[in-house]
Amino acid sequence: MSDTRSNTTRNLALAAMFIAIGLVLPFLTGQIPEIGRMLLPMHIPVLLCGLICGRGYGLMVGFILPLLRGALFGMPVLFPMGVSMAFELATYGFAIGLIYHLLGRKNELALFISLIGAMIVGRIVWGIAFAILMGLSGGVFTWQLFIGGALLNAIPGIILQLILIPLIMIALDRAGFVRFNRST
Repeated sequence: MSDTRSNTTRNLALAAMFIAIGLVLPFLTGQIPEIGRMLLPMHIPVLLCGLICGRGYGLMVGFILPLLRGALFGMPVLFPMGVSMAFELATYGFAIGLIYHLLGRKNELALFISLIGAMIVGRIVWGIAFAILMGLSGGVFTWQLFIGGALLNAIPGIILQLILIPLIMIALDRAGFVRFNRST
């Protein structure tokens, strides 16, 4: 099997695994929406997918995951939350993969820059998508609701991601699954 086909097969298998993890991980929050909105359990596999498999797979997994989970388990509610989350998570997966790739170096600093950049862009996309969807349904989405939903309520999840994602990537580097390089 050629190297390219082998890599594609590997990435497809990993993407499927990240979707499965994303479907199951929210059950750890006990299906309590308030806790899920604070810990953001679906974000973790999407961010990891973008880092490990690249931006295209991250985008795909990010878009599919909330819609599939909403259809299968009723959470998140598909409209407007699930649809806006699909755009948000697709942005996370794409942005983290793109930034990490563009930085060239694969190390802890590049990881943090990519993670923070993806978080910022993803939250902006969520706000825009949610505002459009609320407008289409006759609802209102204020700046205060955006700050509450994108930042204040998400602080525990943001902290969890800033700790857990680098720890997982460092463990994967040490195990030889992904490799950090220290060159410039």
